[in-house]
Amino acid sequence: MKAVSCLGGALEVVDLPSPRPEAGQLVLDVLRCGICGSDIHAKDHADELTEVFAEGGYHDFVRSDTPVVMGHEFCGVIAERGRGVGSEFREGTTVVSFPLVKADGGVHLTGLSPKAPGGYAEQVLAEAALTFAVPNGLDPATAALTEPMAVAYHAVRRSEIANKDVAIVLGCGPVGLAVICHLKARGVRTIVASDFSPGRRALATRCGADVVVDPAEESPYDAVPAKQRGLTELPALYELGVGSMEKLRRIPGWSHVYRVADRLGGTAPKRPVIFECVGVPGMIDGVITAAPLSSRVIVVGVCMGDDRIRPAMAIGKEVDLRFVFGYTPLEFRDTLHMLADGKLDASALVTGTVGLDGVAGAFEALGNPEEHAKILIDPSRQR
Repeated sequence: MKAVSCLGGALEVVDLPSPRPEAGQLVLDVLRCGICGSDIHAKDHADELTEVFAEGGYHDFVRSDTPVVMGHEFCGVIAERGRGVGSEFREGTTVVSFPLVKADGGVHLTGLSPKAPGGYAEQVLAEAALTFAVPNGLDPATAALTEPMAVAYHAVRRSEIANKDVAIVLGCGPVGLAVICHLKARGVRTIVASDFSPGRRALATRCGADVVVDPAEESPYDAVPAKQRGLTELPALYELGVGSMEKLRRIPGWSHVYRVADRLGGTAPKRPVIFECVGVPGMIDGVITAAPLSSRVIVVGVCMGDDRIRPAMAIGKEVDLRFVFGYTPLEFRDTLHMLADGKLDASALVTGTVGLDGVAGAFEALGNPEEHAKILIDPSRQR
């Protein structure tokens, strides 16, 4: 079969043996496969990522000196079934799959390990237990977005955002746009999006952002409607605390009033839920410094290098910092069905499609934020 191999940062179309399914596995003819930001990072920073994953106990991540077929955002048609696969997975069924596969005595990350070749190919291997039939005749291009949209779904769920909260999305690349889509589908009333790129700001509006800003011109925190804006400086909190207590202490039984107000959330300062979707050094500390007091920050962007924060700043402002990675099988399944049922609109994300011969050029094109957001691979296409 034809596949795109990555070695030493170079992408090349090669001939590889077609995969054969073991027990409980499926071979899929790939219909579409998305190019992910993590693929772009892995192409150029594989060894840095390998070291990080090795410290976490996984020693088979992609590395620069070993060929790997990337691609973990795929939709395909079942071409062959292994032993013990259930009857719901008949040949010819269109499916998507959670990108984990058993191989060589372990479980590996599909498309991010040389032991688990991914969807930049005519065929890919999948575990039947982690595979889901595409419902409602959903088109393969949209179905292939299940994986990246599941990443965003997990981030939004981890944020515990309520409809009345203000969401601020920093960075409107594919991950940030996916987060905006989910926030909109969830019914969040105020979504502020920030990006330097005019093209990405336009896409953010299409995905459902209510306010879109260029951070070179305006702070996303200042763009929050005045009634929903939180305190940004510590002296304002101190003054509020003293002034409130001066008034409250005039009330007999003031502690009971305070307790009731606290239980109802009336004593907590207004704060946004911030999604950091950029992933470059300095972003986290910059968010902590600029964000309103008590902000909840969800770190979705993957920073490839070392970074630093000032804990005293985060402590003084009581910033809640949460890091997210991946999704659960249920979140993956639910994302697929939200797309198929029309409850989640991700149509704005796909900006191009290429064949296997066009993958190297697509990686270059994705470096220009004005040109593309998400490019899909169609192995049946020439370029």
